[in-house]
Amino acid sequence: MRTVIFDLDGTLADTSGDLIAAANHCFRDMGLGDVLDPVGDMLTAFHGGRAMLKLGLERVAHEDVAGQIERFYPVLLDAYGAAIDVHTKLYPGAMEAVDALRGAGYAVGICTNKPEGLAEVLLQRLGVRDAFASLIGADTLPVRKPDPEPFRESVRRAGGDPARACLIGDTNTDRETARAAGVPVVLVTFGPAGTGVADLAPEALIGHFDELPGVVRRLIG
Repeated sequence: MRTVIFDLDGTLADTSGDLIAAANHCFRDMGLGDVLDPVGDMLTAFHGGRAMLKLGLERVAHEDVAGQIERFYPVLLDAYGAAIDVHTKLYPGAMEAVDALRGAGYAVGICTNKPEGLAEVLLQRLGVRDAFASLIGADTLPVRKPDPEPFRESVRRAGGDPARACLIGDTNTDRETARAAGVPVVLVTFGPAGTGVADLAPEALIGHFDELPGVVRRLIG
């Protein structure tokens, strides 16, 4: 079966507001106040909790960046899990595109570097978990993207063939994952990196999910 695998953060949904809120919760606990800006630091949010903590701590020139990251990363995850869908929204047309792909006979799954448990909760809260035949998170396997195995496993669990699949994403991590797996990648230009993702030389770009079914047909049939 032909299979389309989606990244989650920055691809299917804009999760940056809730991620940054969780990081700022940590900075307030440190007595630093809200260090990160929900708009200006959106791109860093999609690189994960440790990246947000590192950015904030370096911004205030903290003397023990590495130590504070390790101490507060679990705090960040707890804060994020407690308020995971306050600001998060699916991108326009995302689920219509997923439904169109499923209707055309494609298997559809998710491969994310968000911890699997948090991804599961978020998809359930958004009411879309049942649309995806597989979900692989950062901690599902011993390795994570850009290693190709999480992508391949997400395809297999969706009932597909990793040789007849493509990845939909928004960052260089997705570009490198697809390259390592030997499959095409479609990068979205409505994420925080905007049209800058064109520099990553993906097989295709989309500016709206309306374009996706046609692009997928061209890439994998």
